[in-house]
Amino acid sequence: MGDVFQTFLRLGLTSFGGPTAHLGYFRREFVERRGWIDAATFAALVAFCSVLPGPTSSQVGMLVGLIRGGAGGAFLAWLGFTAPSAIVLTAFALALHALEGRAAITEAGWFTGMLAGLTAAAAAVVAQAVLALGRTLCPDRETKTIALGATILAIALGGTAGLQWLPIALGALVGALFLHAGDAIDVPALPIAIPRSIAVGAGALFVAIVIVLLVPAIAAGPVFELLATMLRAGSLVFGGGHVVLPLLQGLVNDGLVSSRDFFAGYGLTQAMPGPLFTFAAFLGAINGSPLTGIAGALATTLAIFVPSFALIFALAPLWNRVRTAPRAGATLRGANASVVGLLAGVLYHPVLTSLQANVAGIGIALAAFALIDVWKLPPWAVVLASAALGSVAGAAR
Repeated sequence: MGDVFQTFLRLGLTSFGGPTAHLGYFRREFVERRGWIDAATFAALVAFCSVLPGPTSSQVGMLVGLIRGGAGGAFLAWLGFTAPSAIVLTAFALALHALEGRAAITEAGWFTGMLAGLTAAAAAVVAQAVLALGRTLCPDRETKTIALGATILAIALGGTAGLQWLPIALGALVGALFLHAGDAIDVPALPIAIPRSIAVGAGALFVAIVIVLLVPAIAAGPVFELLATMLRAGSLVFGGGHVVLPLLQGLVNDGLVSSRDFFAGYGLTQAMPGPLFTFAAFLGAINGSPLTGIAGALATTLAIFVPSFALIFALAPLWNRVRTAPRAGATLRGANASVVGLLAGVLYHPVLTSLQANVAGIGIALAAFALIDVWKLPPWAVVLASAALGSVAGAAR
């Protein structure tokens, strides 16, 4: 147990670069260096987690922890990998909240410039993610059409709370009905045994979450809206961690988090090691509901991770049969294409619209995009440079 926790804690402190980079770190650590699992098992774990909603690298880490140390190992793997960035983002949220209560700070040019720089970096990261996901998930005109339709629908919805799932669901349905017949999910079998009792319990938990999110009568108060937003995001994130952004946007529309704080926190999250889902800790700590501060950060972090982890334990026993279903691949392709469109809609509004009157912010965003997409610099370095440049520009003004 100690070995599992220490190993994942070190990875949580040093794994920069997003889910794809995380999986590279995991392979070197668990297959090549430690020999905890072989290459075929690792490939099967990655394939399984890649087609489920949720944070792929965190899900793979939990399954590695499960293989190595049972249920306790799975929990410690998640805790070690998640805690470092969650703690830093919570501290940043608390500091930001404290500073915003002091007019001398909030009116200072360097402070507003720093937040503008983080917002510009967030815009660059999202734009690069849309292009990268589009190249991967929309390779033909059919999937490009689904993505375009999802973009139009996302813009029409305008971030309406509780409806961010609609483009994904419609994309999956269109994929199942109209994309090439016979597209099975071409991935290896999953060499892992989950006890039936655990699988049934995890499935029941996920169904309970869905019921809570779908019954309007249950919705009452800002605390419920906060946690429901996190549960919904954790249940629907396909295609990469950046897709969490549109699913969390409802917190801004509900007035629980200001647009400036939201994008500043999202920008800083790009500079953190570990999973992008720890953005939830920042939002939990800074939101305006009664559940805020450290307690809010703990609650939102658990809420955003729970659905996807319930899914991996519920579906693992069924995976070797589901992966060969004729329409499974087509359904997944449709859902992933709609994810690209959903993220593109958010890139337009509110990401780019928030920069329209900020000439310096637009300049920083364009420079940051070039550094990330053309020069291939690590996002964490570009985010820190954008914050510093924005602070200098703000002080100069």
